[in-house]
Amino acid sequence: MNKLIYSLLLLVGVNTIATAQELYMPRNIKQAYVNQTRDKSGAPGRRYWQNKGIYDIKLAVNPPDRTVTGEETITYINNSPDVLKGMMLRLIVNLHKYQAPRSGYVSKDFLTDGVSIDHLVIDGIPVDFNNNTGTTAWVAFPKPLASKDSIHLHINWHYDLSVLSGREGMIDSTTAFMAYAYPRISVYDDYNGWDGLEHTDRVEFYSDFNDYNVAVTVPKNFVVWGTGNLLNPGEVLRPAIADRLKRAMTSDITASIANRQEMQQGEVTIQQPHNTWKFSANHIADVTFATSDHYVWDAASVVVDSSIMRRTSIQAAYHDTSADFRHSVAFSHNALNWFSRKWPGVPYPFSTMTAVQGFADMEYPMMVNDGSVGDDLSFAQLVQDHEIAHTYFPFYMGINESRYSFMDEGWATTFEYLIGIAEKGKATADEFYRKFRVNRYIHDPSTEEDQPIISMSNQVSGMGYSSNSYGKASLSYLALKDLLGDTLFRKCLHAYMDNWHGKHPIPWDYFYSFNTAAGENLNWFWNNWYFSNNYIDLTLADVKLNGKKAALHIVNTGGFAVPFDVVITFKDGTTKSVHQTPVVWKANQKEVTLSLPYSKEINTIKLEGNLFMDANEKDNVWTR
Repeated sequence: MNKLIYSLLLLVGVNTIATAQELYMPRNIKQAYVNQTRDKSGAPGRRYWQNKGIYDIKLAVNPPDRTVTGEETITYINNSPDVLKGMMLRLIVNLHKYQAPRSGYVSKDFLTDGVSIDHLVIDGIPVDFNNNTGTTAWVAFPKPLASKDSIHLHINWHYDLSVLSGREGMIDSTTAFMAYAYPRISVYDDYNGWDGLEHTDRVEFYSDFNDYNVAVTVPKNFVVWGTGNLLNPGEVLRPAIADRLKRAMTSDITASIANRQEMQQGEVTIQQPHNTWKFSANHIADVTFATSDHYVWDAASVVVDSSIMRRTSIQAAYHDTSADFRHSVAFSHNALNWFSRKWPGVPYPFSTMTAVQGFADMEYPMMVNDGSVGDDLSFAQLVQDHEIAHTYFPFYMGINESRYSFMDEGWATTFEYLIGIAEKGKATADEFYRKFRVNRYIHDPSTEEDQPIISMSNQVSGMGYSSNSYGKASLSYLALKDLLGDTLFRKCLHAYMDNWHGKHPIPWDYFYSFNTAAGENLNWFWNNWYFSNNYIDLTLADVKLNGKKAALHIVNTGGFAVPFDVVITFKDGTTKSVHQTPVVWKANQKEVTLSLPYSKEINTIKLEGNLFMDANEKDNVWTR
């Protein structure tokens, strides 16, 4: 072959390989890197910015009356380089309107008239608001908001809590969970501008990191639990109850703050017609509150940062008949301790964690709303572990869940599995993970199954959404952990979290953070797992025994770069297992030939994936 032609072919081949290693970016994401708000080192770019709100909120509710009334002032700070002519106001509980878009059927008890904005004033100027709107509404400013300037809003509103409680609503006739209870300014970011996605009952959330002062007014004998620090326990609690709560703040032992009898006999709160409970939390994505006149109240605390002996208050509010919630504080104590020290190994970043018995199995900043599962303590602990794990993703890391839910649900599922090993042993954790997180995915033949993980969450549905967000995403993180090894994986995870906590990372920030911290280009792995229609299916196509070595030809039928074990069973009944990390697929993701030594007569050879369940296990075995 002519040397020049050969050189050109070689150059084309090299360039093809280089091109293949690039990561696809939508045009708006690519522009963020051009604008230097994001950087291919994985860190925020030198021109990164994010906007912020300072919220002063007053809420009032009087169960069994379901009406919530609210008043708030918002100082909104425009840190962007852009002049803003208006804002996207987000009214999430408009999801309950009859005409709201939803992913499926809802009962009549879910439906309400939504939110009514009674007054809206912007920089002292009254603004007409058309309440015939969805979960988002565009509001023009009286005058444009300049870059590096701020604007002040005053809003009065009211809405009815839904009878049917899901993520929020009436848990029972005198117990309410108030999530999304206030109008908030949507996110304006560096890659999409205003987040104008309508909220549905399937997708989750994207919020700025704001500062909150919230006052919740309820009748006497109602306790309020909420995001943030309770600022005035002495003004709302009887002295003995306030003292118990104070002592629990420095104790690892679960204490009853208010029992059933005390709640029934009005011995818990100050006996004035109404009490106003005041909470504060800064640089946080959202605030949520619950109230009841009969839920019992437990509390303790746990050291989450040994270097400074920082403690977090852990609390639980639940119906006295719930067998599993009696262990809730103990579950939280274990989870916060383990997450802070093991995986992700970052001290729990907030001052409180409260578990409320509801129906949602849903996470919020410093709170979870979990259903009771009776005396199945193992499952109850797993659910609570999962929701608490969300503290890190999306609340410590400001994930855009509406578009990229794999960036938070996948991590929570992974941490749920890893803490499960510590709590129940690897065999039990593996069994549950395969059954609950992988089995439905790998054995579902629908065309939605194999959509790329990078697909935006608001544009997929059914099992496509579920698998991408939970099972497949978690498997990708576990495959990467296997590839890098625990030490390097931890280094990379911490680098990513150090870069982006309190900010708004997108998938490419995750990819590039790991590339930099690992000191190697992992784009082959990212392309394989996130930008492909791959699935999990290995085929043991051929085995040749030559002297004392076995040559295994393995075809990656499904395409994912998965770890696996080669299990050799000898004629005498003994076995040998050889582990292969995903790096085995780096050079050729379609097939590989392994050469394994052996010293005894072989009976069978089998490929085993464990958590990485194979779509067709029948072609994974060779028998001599």
